[in-house]
Amino acid sequence: MIGVNKNLQGYKHLNTMGKQSQRRIGALLFPGFELLDVFGPLEMFTLLQERGAVEIIMVAQQSGPVNSVCGPACVATVGFGNCPDLDVLLVPGGQGTRKQVSNLALLSFLRCVYPNLEFLASVCTGAGLLAAAGLLNRRRATSNKQSFAWVVSQGPQVQWVPEARWVEDGRIITAGGVAAGMDMALRLVERLAGAEMANLTAQYTEYDWHRDPGWDPFARQAGLVFPLSP
Repeated sequence: MIGVNKNLQGYKHLNTMGKQSQRRIGALLFPGFELLDVFGPLEMFTLLQERGAVEIIMVAQQSGPVNSVCGPACVATVGFGNCPDLDVLLVPGGQGTRKQVSNLALLSFLRCVYPNLEFLASVCTGAGLLAAAGLLNRRRATSNKQSFAWVVSQGPQVQWVPEARWVEDGRIITAGGVAAGMDMALRLVERLAGAEMANLTAQYTEYDWHRDPGWDPFARQAGLVFPLSP
């Protein structure tokens, strides 16, 4: 109970801080999206949402239910045609990205919304969609290490970083595979609302936040980097 009380005290303290203007965070859905790529990062915005600092909306080409790669569907509340202005857009990965890199409507949507975003973030093979849209050209980026070759093929002009938990290049943040999206999301919370809120969120969710963007044992496991010779 002591730890819980300390968390609540911290939360109350943050609630007494001057409220910032509300930001609208959009999560992009498409058939075959990865569940954790979406809901893991969104969970990290819970405290900000409770403060009224963010609004979360689900976006798809058309509003309505969208099936994930695992089967369960999520309901998109807006389609591309009636999507309101966004401050942050989260682009997940999943097997569905293999088809969506040829979806001209989705790629056009990404290009259209990007100029007005504060941050564009991708998780896993979602970076392949950003690359296919041309948004990563001449930028540093990373992705899921098991699918790295496929993602790289979508963006030959991208400076792909094989060993990284996440990569920040200006307003674009790309994360490695699946669970890396939660580390990236906490970093995004930090950039939007400060370190205190990010740390409190990690405590609230009981999540062991990997704060080092270079922490990446999976690149070596995937054969993308090799240990230095003795």
